[in-house]
Amino acid sequence: MPHLPNLLTCTLLTLAATLANAGTPAAPPEALKPLLETLNERLNIGDLVALTKWDSGKPIQDSPREAQVIANARTLAVERKLDAEDVAQLIAAQMEANKLVQYGLLAQWQAAGAAPDTPRPDLGKQIRPRLDELQSRLLQQYAEFAPYRHAPDCSVWLAKARSGLALDALHELALTRATGELCVRSGL
Repeated sequence: MPHLPNLLTCTLLTLAATLANAGTPAAPPEALKPLLETLNERLNIGDLVALTKWDSGKPIQDSPREAQVIANARTLAVERKLDAEDVAQLIAAQMEANKLVQYGLLAQWQAAGAAPDTPRPDLGKQIRPRLDELQSRLLQQYAEFAPYRHAPDCSVWLAKARSGLALDALHELALTRATGELCVRSGL
């Protein structure tokens, strides 16, 4: 028969270690960092889109283009055996975040009376193909991250991983919006 004080001590130490670790979030999955870097890269392209919108005077909202991008994402989702609705929400969140950047920058430029004097890539020939390539990469990275979406620590991982990634407060807010669909909390 085990010695009772030793058994009690071992049990208490095990319980204390378990309780101490209960509040510590698990380490984030390796799939999170590349996914967030791609989302951030996509957001930074919003600066270039804003410049083209400034120059052309075209509105930021482009519903036909957004519908086309989401339809394409749904098709790619099915091909990659991902949930088409989840992917559509993810891509819609990216477009909303990108528009947030564009509206914010246009407001800054309007207040200043001018946009930055930087090179303007062509929206149709240079920017959109880049966004399409990023969407393909984004879906691959999303597929790798998808098993972790329901993890209890998902929101904590995102908050920590987003920290310091964005260029400024506007891009930080947009990155928060871009990642808003990544974690799924059960029971809410």
